Amino acid sequence: MRTIRGDLLQLALDGAFDAIVHGCNCQCVMGKGIALTIKQRFPEAYAADLATGKGDRSKLGTISVARIERGERTFHVVNGYTQFHWQGRGVKADYEAIRNVMKALKARFSGRRIGYPKIGAGLAGGDWAVIASIIGEELSGEDHTLVEYAAA
Repeated sequence: MRTIRGDLLQLALDGAFDAIVHGCNCQCVMGKGIALTIKQRFPEAYAADLATGKGDRSKLGTISVARIERGERTFHVVNGYTQFHWQGRGVKADYEAIRNVMKALKARFSGRRIGYPKIGAGLAGGDWAVIASIIGEELSGEDHTLVEYAAA
């Protein structure tokens, strides 16, 4: 896993990635963190989320995808369903769902440049060491980059 510092969304707009993925809940709510910023900057990603069943537990481990076109740039935003809900205490990240999201991501975007934040380790409360290991295993052989947020 390559790690860089920057703004994942701006890097995608600048052409650094073919696909970016972030963790979502299964409630069709993108109300905090990077999900909220994605909803605001790329409403197509929110529309892809809304096209899925709200509160559908079977979404865990799946993805929805939005094609983003801005000027000459085209890339995909992948909503990875890595937690069932955003409410409540404790860890909301589902490690098996994260694993399955990464498998789906590899199946759809193999050979492409993939960027992501610390999926499941922020508001979802997951253990980044565990999550990083899962990502490393599932995206083995792919061009994938962790982007640690740093304002420009």
